Amino acid sequence: MVHLLEDPLLRNRHGVFRDRSDAGKRLAAFMHDHTPLENPLICTIPSGGVPVGLELAKGFHATMFLGVVRKLKVPWNPEAGFGSMTWNGKVYLNRELVRYLNISDDEIQRAVTETRESIRKRIEQFTGGQSLPPIPGRIIIITDDGLASGYTMMAAVEAIRAEEPGKIIIAVPTGSSRAVAVLSGMVDTLVCLNLREHASFAVADAYQFWHDLDDDEVIRSLAFAQKNQLMEGIPGKEGH
Repeated sequence: MVHLLEDPLLRNRHGVFRDRSDAGKRLAAFMHDHTPLENPLICTIPSGGVPVGLELAKGFHATMFLGVVRKLKVPWNPEAGFGSMTWNGKVYLNRELVRYLNISDDEIQRAVTETRESIRKRIEQFTGGQSLPPIPGRIIIITDDGLASGYTMMAAVEAIRAEEPGKIIIAVPTGSSRAVAVLSGMVDTLVCLNLREHASFAVADAYQFWHDLDDDEVIRSLAFAQKNQLMEGIPGKEGH
């Protein structure tokens, strides 16, 4: 049975979190009250998910690792994506969009090759290429700063599922009702504090103070996590 948990007082509201760290603290507190867990492992999607994941790790006295996911860029519009790729090479395509945009197999393969290299560099930059922590049988909480289309999270879920966890939980501060509806059918539990049903959705609208995290901010957060023993091995060891 799939469980969808939200805070009804936050439904369809904007500006409900001060910043990502505040959102992570409130998410951890809500989960303690509604879905207590023993010894979870936090998979946090960079960059925006890192402050959220760090607060979940603190709140659960748990450890975290990076689940690096990158979009597959539309060849003529690199700001847009037609799918995602994960740290272990799992590709998740938005096949409806691929057909609509008439993206060829050769263009897909080029995007996959470029994205694989981008992920390798990102993992090396953030972690030095540490190996994946033990997943089989574990409770895995996958988090990000929000769910818009949900394709990044879908890819992360499939990558984690391949490692045979005991349970997969998605926990996010905010999400579109459409993405939440799809993803809730893929995992054991989905926690979304600020569920929004409006046709126009932006993750940033849930936050009073919002900016795109740069690499230096991510590295500082990871250094703090490592110093405070909140970090486990991170996907990216060559040959995994």
